[in-house]
Amino acid sequence: MTEPVPCSTQLAERLAAFRLRNVPPEVVAQARLILLDTLGAMLAASSSTYSATRILVDFARRLGGRPESSLVGQQLKSSCVTAALVNGTLGYYCDIEPHHVGGILHAPAVIVPTSLAVAEKEGATGTRFLEAMLLGIEVACRVSYALNPVALYKRGFHPSAICGAFGASAAAGHLFRLSAPRFAVALGLAMQQASGLLAWASDHTENSRPFNPGLAARNGTTAAYLAHLGFGGPPTPFEGKYDAFTAFSGERNPKALLADWGKHYFLPEFAYKRYSSCSFTHPGLDALLGLAREHKLKSAEVQEIVLRFPSLGAHMIDNNELKSHCAQYILPVGLVFGRVMIDDILQDRTRHPEVARLSARTRMVGDRTLDKGWPEVYASLVEITTTDGRRLSKRVDHAKGTMENPLTPEEIHQKYLKLATTVTSAAQAERIAEIVHRIERLSDVHGLAAMLRTLKPPATKQPAKKVPDGSRAKEGRAAGTTTRRRKQP
Repeated sequence: MTEPVPCSTQLAERLAAFRLRNVPPEVVAQARLILLDTLGAMLAASSSTYSATRILVDFARRLGGRPESSLVGQQLKSSCVTAALVNGTLGYYCDIEPHHVGGILHAPAVIVPTSLAVAEKEGATGTRFLEAMLLGIEVACRVSYALNPVALYKRGFHPSAICGAFGASAAAGHLFRLSAPRFAVALGLAMQQASGLLAWASDHTENSRPFNPGLAARNGTTAAYLAHLGFGGPPTPFEGKYDAFTAFSGERNPKALLADWGKHYFLPEFAYKRYSSCSFTHPGLDALLGLAREHKLKSAEVQEIVLRFPSLGAHMIDNNELKSHCAQYILPVGLVFGRVMIDDILQDRTRHPEVARLSARTRMVGDRTLDKGWPEVYASLVEITTTDGRRLSKRVDHAKGTMENPLTPEEIHQKYLKLATTVTSAAQAERIAEIVHRIERLSDVHGLAAMLRTLKPPATKQPAKKVPDGSRAKEGRAAGTTTRRRKQP
């Protein structure tokens, strides 16, 4: 009787056979927008006003090594592994990059830096770079559904870091042109290195939070590079006594790794952020700001704010020590400063009188009646009491920028420009965007990497803001995409 082919082997075979020509045009178009949006987040985070950026660049200089891959915004090259680490950290630093709602992960923050670092080292074409990016994001999402991101959270693991390592190994492996058996080893080596805990929630510097995607990019790149060089590793990471399911979540859904491969793509399901904060806060922000617009309310007219959120996810934003993940801080900042887009929520505004007043009068309720649909739906109900005694409420299930409530490509482009022009000129930002829009036609990515590495300063330089260590930040769904999210098997 023939033994069944391990799921890990089947996945590796699909990775080796992946080609852009087999991907629907609307998915490729969405990939360009994801790339543009992520580059905007990375550019904004490359500013020397951020402590983690300064420290990691110093770290890269001290390490030295072969100058083969660019560090975004730093006029510096390093090894592809170090570049993946630094740029991967930038990808999530400002918490304004694309994210997958149901998978609860920030895959582009990991995969774009990985693909850029290895593609530059290998002299890959734009098409091959885009293939790697698509493949890595696809694998990261599938691994998240296979492990169950809610189960990962319960164990204290960060899905972006754990699942991102597998995705990064797939992206880097494609650029290293791994065979199917070598891809299997790369996935096994990624499993051995996958790391990243939610313990960053107590790190007030907000350095270790974005470090997790940096680790995933570094570890996945290392895994694929070693597999490329012939290093051995577990060839079936999703099977056996010590498999990934047992190690990370205690749950297993291996069918999610292969279900509808080539038919269903996760990339069109990604949400684009308008607020530089945890995505769990976005529907609530939309509801709060919507009430303010509809009733022409000023912050001084609001007496109390109550945010009702699914009980299964409330712990991540209820009085979290980090400003980026604290609903009691983020909602007041949104009401006082961010009527359209919050692009600097990590700037410390705790001492602003109106923010401080509203923070003390904002409550969070973990509501089990909103759990239905979690984590595919971040249902949020905001209730406010005004100073004249009115009680107003608004529910938002899908934040602006999600697949169900999309941003247009032009809105995504404008968001990118807003972020990019914090560190470079409008002309250079537009040139980078133009390259992204024709990425498949590039003979190599060296020109794009050089532009990201060597930035022309903005025409009018704004005075640097005083921010505490690790503090400061920046943040659509494009119309016309027909692929819809569906429940995974």
